[in-house]
Amino acid sequence: MDAESHDVAAIDPALALGLQLEMRYREIYATAMADVPICNPALGVAATGFRTYGGRALGIVTTPWFMNLVAADLPDGVPSGPAATGTTLRVNLPAGEVEFIAGQLDAIGRIDSCSLFSPVFEFATMEAALETAEEAVRAFFDPATLEPPPAPPAAVNRRDLLRGHFRGREEASE
Repeated sequence: MDAESHDVAAIDPALALGLQLEMRYREIYATAMADVPICNPALGVAATGFRTYGGRALGIVTTPWFMNLVAADLPDGVPSGPAATGTTLRVNLPAGEVEFIAGQLDAIGRIDSCSLFSPVFEFATMEAALETAEEAVRAFFDPATLEPPPAPPAAVNRRDLLRGHFRGREEASE
């Protein structure tokens, strides 16, 4: 996040939590994940698209070892219900129901994660990873960006098939 984002984070608690997650994962990358072979050295740590939704902060966290959609309790918000670490939780988002795995992160608290990529070697640059994160945020929170499902194929019954009658041909000839 840039300087302008830091100003907005002073107002928006979800953005502030995204910045806290960035700082925490940078610490983890510099210590516990340093020199771990699953890390992509082309990537850094970033929080993308954090917003308040359903009383929690949701957004994408990108690290050199994963890209996750995360949900975390807001510092002054109502705590989410109890969930044992590793429990699968279903959360309704504008794009539909998404499964998260409940967890805990030191200095943050409860954090539920939905893995999008892990590991993240398919990204050659941080810019490519951030473009993907931004598209994922749009897809999760703006259902208008989702493509409609394809139309089902036209039904053909056996009688029409044997007579050589196909709906597409008949409609076109009418």
